[in-house]
Amino acid sequence: MNRDRDALADYTDAAMKSSAVVLHAYSTSFGLASRLFEASVRRQVESVYALVRVADEIVDGVSSAAGLDAEETRRQLDEFERETERALAIGYSANLVVHAFADTARRTGIGTELTQPFFASMRADLDRVEHTPESFEEYVYGSAEVVGLMCLKCFLHGRDVTPDERARLERGARHLGAAFQKVNFLRDLAEDFESLGRSYFPDVSPANFDEEHKLLLLKDIDHDLDESRRVLRGLPPSSRRAVALAQELFAELADRIRDTPAAELMTTRISVPNTVKMRIALAVLAGKRGMSAAEDRETGAEAR
Repeated sequence: MNRDRDALADYTDAAMKSSAVVLHAYSTSFGLASRLFEASVRRQVESVYALVRVADEIVDGVSSAAGLDAEETRRQLDEFERETERALAIGYSANLVVHAFADTARRTGIGTELTQPFFASMRADLDRVEHTPESFEEYVYGSAEVVGLMCLKCFLHGRDVTPDERARLERGARHLGAAFQKVNFLRDLAEDFESLGRSYFPDVSPANFDEEHKLLLLKDIDHDLDESRRVLRGLPPSSRRAVALAQELFAELADRIRDTPAAELMTTRISVPNTVKMRIALAVLAGKRGMSAAEDRETGAEAR
């Protein structure tokens, strides 16, 4: 019996390590921010990221590169969701990424109320190439806001939080997830349209995209980032600086998009150089960026 428990623990450890590989292979920004989590939280966040990344690659990347047609791509996504739900129920999967996610989910309380909207948004990418305001809101909730809620469950695991405080933190997590997604949509506007024939922002396409559109979209992103910053002080210390760093990295990307003419965004993919990311990380660790700004906002709001 002890041997069985040891075997499962060893397998889960290997699964968690595989999720870390996925995160660091696909995202330098999240990879850098994740290093600031304490070890147990970092492993859980890595497992969440790996699951959503693999699902995203099924609909947008690897399946197409492997020559799968639309029907087979849909079958792969459906099977990936079914395997995730099976693992949530029984606590095991032969798929290492799914197994790691299931272990985290069962420990932290992530359930199908979050995974089902996520997979619904991934499935929408197989059918929908344009969005209405209503479908865009639904898509962003499923593709990004629920991921923020999953990560929040990891942050709060084992901690007592009042219902009001949890609701406040959940609002902040949803705004943060939305901000990340919208920044990526804006940065990848031309690539999504040209490579995938897809336009996420309602009534916005490379054909009509201009400075006015860009600034309106950035205003919405700024609002999401500000709302997410307001709840930073409510996060556990082990997660606070990592989330602050992620916020600041995406705020930097948004600022660089703001400084780039709309026409240039149609031909250039804006990014934050690794050297700048490191400077931002040092500033956050020193309390010179992110945390202090968030606390100033909180103080101002309380004073009013």
